[in-house]
Amino acid sequence: MPLFDSFAISSSGMTSNRLWLDLITNNVVNMNTAGKPGDPGLQPYRRQVPVFSELLETAAGSVPGKDRLKGMGVHVPRVVEDPAEPRMVHDPSHPYADEDGFVAYPNINIANEMVNMIAATRAYEASATAVNAAKSMALKALEIGRG
Repeated sequence: MPLFDSFAISSSGMTSNRLWLDLITNNVVNMNTAGKPGDPGLQPYRRQVPVFSELLETAAGSVPGKDRLKGMGVHVPRVVEDPAEPRMVHDPSHPYADEDGFVAYPNINIANEMVNMIAATRAYEASATAVNAAKSMALKALEIGRG
């Protein structure tokens, strides 16, 4: 694998995981954004989830029609909304309460978001470590070349 491919693969992981962390942040910030049940204009926030996908390219020396693919990192082609129903909280004094006194809140679990945040942070750190390892190898190669 060429040296610069390792930088590209690692940076794609860092970029994708940074986006995941941004989505987790939005989910946590908006977990108390209320909505009015039955009012399409006042729906509660829906949890955002990234869809990860491999970046693939045809490997050098592949035979046409029998292409070999090599992984070139990861990306997020789209972000989807969690289809989970909102949680209904009885709060008749809330301005968005329906006729029965219920208010719709996003179905976001703070514990799950914190676990996802830790996973995204660890994945980001792993990609950053890979970038540093590639940088170290490049510097060693330069030293050998000067040697």
